[in-house]
Amino acid sequence: MSRSWERMVEKNSKQINKRRKKDGKKGISPNAPQIDRFRGRNYIVPILLLMLILLYITMAQPWSSNFMQDQTLFWVTIGCYIVLAIFYYLRRPYLSVSRDTLETRKFTGYKTLRPTEIRKITVQPGYIIVESVKGANWVFSRLMNRYPLGLMSERLKAYSELHHVEWEVKAK
Repeated sequence: MSRSWERMVEKNSKQINKRRKKDGKKGISPNAPQIDRFRGRNYIVPILLLMLILLYITMAQPWSSNFMQDQTLFWVTIGCYIVLAIFYYLRRPYLSVSRDTLETRKFTGYKTLRPTEIRKITVQPGYIIVESVKGANWVFSRLMNRYPLGLMSERLKAYSELHHVEWEVKAK
């Protein structure tokens, strides 16, 4: 089946599935594109923000008599930092692997790589590195973001074999 035909079938099945979902029925496309999403957990940035809050409170000393700031604004700022830390904790990083794309979310937004844009995929103990032809490498770390690297490496190996992307395994 040609690629344009696949896209047309996918588009039409999405429209029909949306209509059927509104009617409370099951979707018609059992062979919908399989997307594997591997989620991590961001805990480094929230910890750093909470440490920054403690430093800020310790340096400002709002309990002392010579505190020369507005108390309300000070505690609103502290509250905003806490909300930001909670936001980063709840906003889980991920790697989404579909039939012909890799997708993740970085600080600057959602990023997508197609097989032609990938130079190689490297698996190391504790890390998976996706080297792109243009731009920065994507690094997925067990230590920094708690990714399930075993499952990710299996899926990425199948992806690299399907699209003939170079696959490298490094031992420490």
